[in-house]
This record gives sequence, C-alpha cells and structure tokens, in this order.
Amino acid sequence: MADSSRSSLFLLFSMLLLITLSNVAEVYGSAKLRPSECKPRCSYRCSATSHKKPCMFFCMKCCSKCLCVPPGTYGNKQLCPCYNNWKTKEGGPKCP
Repeated sequence: MADSSRSSLFLLFSMLLLITLSNVAEVYGSAKLRPSECKPRCSYRCSATSHKKPCMFFCMKCCSKCLCVPPGTYGNKQLCPCYNNWKTKEGGPKCP
C-alpha cells in the first residue's frame, strides 16, 4: 500500500512540474505576444544596454514582426526562433 501511495504522489508531483514548465515555456517561448505587450518586454530587454534608443527601435521592429521577445536582457534568443533568425543584409543578428 505504501508503494502505491508513493507512486501516486510521485506521479502527481511530476504532472504538476510538467504543467508548470509548459506554462513557463508558453510565456517565454514561442507564444505569440499581443502588439501592446512589445513595449514593456523590449524596455526590459534593452534595460542593460548603453545604446537604449537603437536597441528599442530594433527590438520593437522584431517584436512587431515575430510577436516574441526573449526573456532577460541578453541571450535566450533560441526561445524565439523568428527573433533569433532574422538577419541583417550582412548576415548579423537584426534583433537585440
């Protein structure tokens, strides 16, 4: 009986963890933002740079097209494939 109870508890905990992680992925991953959500996300994304004006310009442009902004102030671009894969004519990253 104790093994059955432990198994059920483990299964319940695993399911809750899976649901939580999927919600985090949805919020930060490929979930589509509404255009009104771009400005606050880009403001945070560009908060650590000394080049805020160009960062905001390109972040807003990328968010408008991709409807996604990676979490954090740097990196994590793999969570937004469109944002990550949009390149300049020279082949560099377009989105900050």
